[in-house]
Amino acid sequence: MKRTTPAVCAACLLLAVVAVPSGCGKKTPPAEMPKETPRIVEGNNAFALELYAKLRGAEGNLFLSPYSISTALAMTYAGARGDTAKEMAAVLHLPLPQETLHQAMGGLQRFLQADPAGHGYELHVANALWARRDKPIRQEFIDLVRSSYGGAMERLDFHGDAAGAAETINDWVERQTREKIKDLVNEESVRGQALILTNAIYFKGQWASKFEESATRGAPFKLGAGGEVTVPMMNQTGEFRHMRGEGLAMIEMPYRSGDVSMLVLLPGKVDGLAGLEDKLSAEALAAWIGRLGKVEVRVSVPKFRMTRKCKLGKKLRAMGMVSAFKGSANFSGITPGELWISEVLHKAFVDVNEEGTEAAAATAVIMSDECASEPLSFIADHPFIFIIRDSRSGSILFMGRVVNPKA
Repeated sequence: MKRTTPAVCAACLLLAVVAVPSGCGKKTPPAEMPKETPRIVEGNNAFALELYAKLRGAEGNLFLSPYSISTALAMTYAGARGDTAKEMAAVLHLPLPQETLHQAMGGLQRFLQADPAGHGYELHVANALWARRDKPIRQEFIDLVRSSYGGAMERLDFHGDAAGAAETINDWVERQTREKIKDLVNEESVRGQALILTNAIYFKGQWASKFEESATRGAPFKLGAGGEVTVPMMNQTGEFRHMRGEGLAMIEMPYRSGDVSMLVLLPGKVDGLAGLEDKLSAEALAAWIGRLGKVEVRVSVPKFRMTRKCKLGKKLRAMGMVSAFKGSANFSGITPGELWISEVLHKAFVDVNEEGTEAAAATAVIMSDECASEPLSFIADHPFIFIIRDSRSGSILFMGRVVNPKA
């Protein structure tokens, strides 16, 4: 049976889904950054790095899209009231009241969107609402999501045809993420749900200075716990913004147009990743970025590709978003009935190669009512952190760490 999808903004490789169980055309960024963007970005980045700190305890590689998660939860926050809203605002570092926040979030979303022809890279954002057929959803909430986030709503049969509802949502997710995120939800995860809010973002960019495939060589990558693996290392020498000090080296590798770039944060010691993560904060990152200066650098970084999935509910509760996960949660701005978050799922994908980077992520918020004469060297041959950010606004779009490029 052919499934229909709502008319929503074109999307991407970064997806956030907010599920609330019961119990688009392309846009060109404005010429100027919206005036509230710096405050929104400051809050989003603070949340990004605090969430990363909660997730870093897991072993191995890590990758997520803080922007996707922030957007999905901000849409959910639009319906929060009372203590639930206060806690969400504090954890998400939302800097504005409900009356102005969502318009500002929408302004940032529109500013970030880019098409290859006009910008040299692709970054699209899309949102949609999927409501259970018999679940009353306040019209004010529907209108807010449509006007601020560009998300239309479609009714689905989460009771009688849960498999079909999951298929419809997954089809939408796959299209928006260029088929990089598959099977985000399943029949059981949507059965009986009241509302699912989806946010999708897609990024694909070519390096401003590409790595020549002929220069890629197999080389050892030292593991933090000892030992090493042989991985394909990309190599080039050129002018990049670079800094060294405070126990790390950092390089900025821009994508075409320079609006988006990747930061690679390399600890000074092979086993220094944990120490670097200890120091990583919004303030520290801003200070390190401020020290970047253009210099000739011999760059060597590994090709890597990874997909990671994690549950965020426990981490968000530990950060202070407590009442939103209880039966007493107040989401009366969405529906007059009971509603609370039961889990937040996140899945992300990234592929870094000689041409550039492709990245995707999906978030499901399940809600229930039941300088030198010789070039410097930057050899990323041991565990490091990487961040993909919009260089104009400073907004962190994706971030993660590489512990083992072959894992």
